[in-house]
Amino acid sequence: MTALRAHRRGGPEVVVVERAPVPVPAAGEVLIEVHAAAITFDELRWEETWTRDGASRTPVIPSHEVSGVISEIGPGVTGLAPGAEVYGLIDFDRDGGAAEFVTVPASDLAAKPSTASHVVAAALPLAGLTAWQALVEHAAVQPGESVLVLGGAGGVGALTVQLAAALGARVTATVRSDARELVGGFGAQRVIDVRAEAFDAGGPAYDVVVDTVGGETLDRSFGVLRPGGRLITLSAPPPPGRADEHGVTATFFIVRPNTEQLAELAARVDQGRLRVEIARTFPLDRGREAFESGREPGRRPGKTVIVVRD
Repeated sequence: MTALRAHRRGGPEVVVVERAPVPVPAAGEVLIEVHAAAITFDELRWEETWTRDGASRTPVIPSHEVSGVISEIGPGVTGLAPGAEVYGLIDFDRDGGAAEFVTVPASDLAAKPSTASHVVAAALPLAGLTAWQALVEHAAVQPGESVLVLGGAGGVGALTVQLAAALGARVTATVRSDARELVGGFGAQRVIDVRAEAFDAGGPAYDVVVDTVGGETLDRSFGVLRPGGRLITLSAPPPPGRADEHGVTATFFIVRPNTEQLAELAARVDQGRLRVEIARTFPLDRGREAFESGREPGRRPGKTVIVVRD
């Protein structure tokens, strides 16, 4: 098969398009004929991309969000059959979907949204599951609460804004682009362009903050939470002791595959209650260019997707 692979650690410059063996599904796995795979620009920096249990696993195939058609099922798989359209999130220490075929545990997949293309479906799993797990599992957002989403125009941020609004929260989002109108259309009651206004100028005003940005933004996030508020950070663990200083809780987590949550997200897409933004698409043979595009200034909001099959 044709695949996008890297034989050594590095950035987009180490990624090459080449021939690779078609994987064989093990027990509990299915072989997917990939139609589209979304990328995360930072994945080439993740330790899990390059190692498993401390050992190198190169050459690696990136892109951990996939949408396609089941080609073959492994031993012990029930409830799925060849020909079924599925989508899902692939564990970060496994080969990803930037290839003509990929094996994935059946338990990490769900039926593709029936109204969405494979490109749109591939852009949903990581961002959608991250947003759902942040808001529902870790923050336990309640109707009427005030939620600040830092980075509301990004892949994760855009879905976090939509899901927070759907949960009945009063949502404020920050942007660093000309995406004010777009993010407002996602359900944010207020959009702050941080190029012109400091998001923390108003002091402690929020019950929940979801930080997709990190760095200095994460450090300043503590000051906008009310006593007892919840900070959910997605980029890095919070500084030790800061939560206690402010009388809040701070949680860092890494998203995990979940078939029930994938099914919920797919249903919301099919019902027109969840909108997935696509920034740009690239064919598989331009996979390196897809990763290089993450360095371009002024990128459109949404996910970048590699199209493997039309």
